[in-house]
Amino acid sequence: MPQSAEKVLDHAPLFREPEYRKMLAEKKRNFERPYPDRTVTDQREFTKTWHYREINLAREALVVNPAKACQPLGAVYAAAGFERTMSFVHGSQGCVAYYRSHLSRHFKEPSSAVSSSMTEDAAVFGGLKNMVDGLANTYKLYDPKMIAVSTTCMAEVIGDDLHGFVENAKDEGAVPHDFDVPFAHTPALVGSHVDGYDSMVKGVLENFWKGEQRTVKPGSINIIPGFDGFCVGNNRELKRLLNLMGVSYTFIQDASDQFDTPSDGEFRMYDGGTKIEDVRAALNAEATVSLQQYNTRRTLEYCKAAGQATVSFHYPLGVKATDEFLVKVSEISGREIPEAIRLERGRLVDAMADSQSWLHGKKYAIYGDPDFVYAVARFTMETGGEPTHCLATNGTPAWEAEMKKLLASSPLGNDAQVWTNKDLWAMRSLLFTEPVDLLIGNSYGKYLERDTGTPLIRLMFPIFDRHHHHRFPLMGYQGGLRVLTTILDKIFDRLDRETMQVGVTDYSYDLTR
Repeated sequence: MPQSAEKVLDHAPLFREPEYRKMLAEKKRNFERPYPDRTVTDQREFTKTWHYREINLAREALVVNPAKACQPLGAVYAAAGFERTMSFVHGSQGCVAYYRSHLSRHFKEPSSAVSSSMTEDAAVFGGLKNMVDGLANTYKLYDPKMIAVSTTCMAEVIGDDLHGFVENAKDEGAVPHDFDVPFAHTPALVGSHVDGYDSMVKGVLENFWKGEQRTVKPGSINIIPGFDGFCVGNNRELKRLLNLMGVSYTFIQDASDQFDTPSDGEFRMYDGGTKIEDVRAALNAEATVSLQQYNTRRTLEYCKAAGQATVSFHYPLGVKATDEFLVKVSEISGREIPEAIRLERGRLVDAMADSQSWLHGKKYAIYGDPDFVYAVARFTMETGGEPTHCLATNGTPAWEAEMKKLLASSPLGNDAQVWTNKDLWAMRSLLFTEPVDLLIGNSYGKYLERDTGTPLIRLMFPIFDRHHHHRFPLMGYQGGLRVLTTILDKIFDRLDRETMQVGVTDYSYDLTR
């Protein structure tokens, strides 16, 4: 074997060595019993046709690689944004391992969460004992200030009542009666991670606000960022802008420090997060502003019922979206937008103008969460691009209507198509039949890139195969500049690859663009 202590090969070059090629070929021949190569090639070519596209898009009973995750993942992420909060998932250990690994692989940071470890007996008799023992262990072992409880499919199918279970656990002494244990029912068999996020944030607010008297603090604002794989860069950028304006604000669910802990010799199971006392006081804010409407529908309804003004946006990325966000914040807070921020806006506009010749007319396929797809489609049109395919597996009819209204507002959206309840296998058919210049989404799009040749730009959770993207903002004018640069780099990288042969594909020896 070619592997040795002196030269340790990564798995990719290792599996290209002769010994492994032979082993894999024998495995395929003896155990996989594959169809003849010609049959496979013919079928692959058929799946690139318009005929197959019609069959594919009509599919209802099967989902192949959806651009979403399940509700409890969103709840676990939400819990990470509150001070010293341990996420407790009432369900099996395997489910929780998935949520933790998904977050850890994206942020490259530990993601703490515990499970009630339900097994077959709990599925038959109920999970109350698991809840009592699990809360007691979590409270004693991990010293949290709060335990946020969510559920998986197993607990939901058998109908476990979280409110009753938590009260029973307190009565049995698992945790003190005055200890905060907010909860949310997050069945993974319906909805998506944005719904789980929404339910968990609402559950936390309800835990602290229910039955309390509200004393309005004029000009104060709650900011709910929504489920955001770029929270580290985005939250810090938004705080910078709000601080420049002198706004009185509270970030509800701020995971930026939790998923960006330093390496200084100290392990931090908890770091940052919205302080518990700030969550209590947030009831008195004049308004609650959501940065992602479809991530926070139930939470905003609760805030409105509590007497607050509510405003929502669709991931403020780019010029106009950032304008609208800052103008609304200025209106609520009574604070002026300072000249320093106006200059940032002008620099982004200037950068877009500088690169207009390379961006105008570029066609995009965009997939991901509803607010993200809306934001990116809007920004690409600001740059002169055409968002040809806009796909959100967890998109709603209301989102589809909003998207169509946005696309109808510009000639650049004339040929755009909006897809809800479709997956990345459907996107594959779209890319083969109506090709685009660039694909924008998450790491799962790399297989579409390999298959269709469409260059992928990773801007959406999860990003597993690139490092540290989440540390830089996408929101605000600075975030828009980063997205602009990322798109341009992909365009220029492809152009470089296509013009490498001097005198064959490179006639101009071009260096300056």
